[in-house]
Amino acid sequence: MDFLKTVGGKIVGGLVSVIVIAAAIALWRMDPEVRSAWLGGTGKSLGWFALVGAAPWATFFLTTWVAKFENNLAGAALVVFYTAVEAVLLAWLFDWGISGATAWIFFAAAVMLALVYNILICDWIAERFGGA
Repeated sequence: MDFLKTVGGKIVGGLVSVIVIAAAIALWRMDPEVRSAWLGGTGKSLGWFALVGAAPWATFFLTTWVAKFENNLAGAALVVFYTAVEAVLLAWLFDWGISGATAWIFFAAAVMLALVYNILICDWIAERFGGA
């Protein structure tokens, strides 16, 4: 909390405020078609990230079942399965339209983020609830 009271904290707060205001003005000034596409893509992305966050928890019984095998290959197969399903879902949400370098970079980054999340959460669930 001390950082927020310093001059540096006030400068960072001011910069964040300017960025938020500029983004709001830019969104307000966009053509309706561009705004709709941008908000639609953002909504799809947020929904996908919510699903990625919930999937291991909603199916924790699979992780605990796989943990009973005490085999890293079984755990890796489960994580690869989760990530593959999530990657296909992401591509489907965007109408299989992953074309161009930028789209592939964002797609790969999102899938890698999902992979790391799945590894960490599945490992945590297996340690806490897997039991042997």
